[in-house]
Amino acid sequence: MTARTPRHSGVIPPVVTPLTEDGEIDRPSLERVVGHLLDGGVSGLFALGSSGETAYLTPARQDEVIEIVTAVSAGQVPVLVGAIETTTDRAIERGRAAVGLGADAVVVTAPFYTRTHDTEIDRHFRDVAAALDRPVLAYDVPVCVHSKLTPELLLPLAADGVLAGVKDSSGDDGSFRRLVIGSRDLPEFSVLTGHELVVDAMMLGGADGSVPGLGNVDPHGYVRLHEAAVRGDWAAARAEQDRLVRLFDIVRAARPGTASATAAGLGAFKTALMLRGIIATNAVSPPMRRLDAAETAEVAACLDRAGLSRV
Repeated sequence: MTARTPRHSGVIPPVVTPLTEDGEIDRPSLERVVGHLLDGGVSGLFALGSSGETAYLTPARQDEVIEIVTAVSAGQVPVLVGAIETTTDRAIERGRAAVGLGADAVVVTAPFYTRTHDTEIDRHFRDVAAALDRPVLAYDVPVCVHSKLTPELLLPLAADGVLAGVKDSSGDDGSFRRLVIGSRDLPEFSVLTGHELVVDAMMLGGADGSVPGLGNVDPHGYVRLHEAAVRGDWAAARAEQDRLVRLFDIVRAARPGTASATAAGLGAFKTALMLRGIIATNAVSPPMRRLDAAETAEVAACLDRAGLSRV
């Protein structure tokens, strides 16, 4: 079996996008988020993913996010940027913009809104990769794009050098394991889990790293988890993962029936970062709503139980 030297590994959080009260990008807060993540020891940054509210941001605001993240990172770690668009030409346009603003790699989903066949998804990734002078990673998130990226689709693209890796947020752990097995002879291909509650298990199965939304709140914890897994200390990895699972209860703070799962998760992450003194407000993009005072108190209690400081 070929020794693995994946291009991207470790902890690569999908960076949240702090907003001002009037919906603009909160530059000082975003700068602090990036600094917080770098201080936590992350090995990369994923700008404009789902946790970055990319689907809600105008192209101008997306560009501003890329400029800030790449400027603050200043080459310390790779910056992966989402070019998450409905069709191939749109993804290429956003990918080129990201590359022009300093992206080290571009993350692309399958096409969506239009009905799409696997042969078209294959062509989509090949066309996007051919148009961009940067590595392209696939983002498998069927809950949003309604297409599952199977190992049968991804592995030939990896073998042909089209894809440099995949961020798997499908929740299909069996498929993920088959992808890990199939990539063992593709040494540079990065297999990253977006399933933040089972990173220890995915690492034991052979994942190269994680892209955890909760890593915005506690990057140090996810880095400790990753390092324990790399050195084979599975008891320490499990203990850290258990603590992070309890911390993830922040997403339950939103009152049932009053917010989508997306709003509950993003609202919780931002509220936790606000309570930790890293961002100024927990404002989210419309039509989502921010967490209220009672819900914020629930998030604060979860932070306290997890041993995380707050202001």
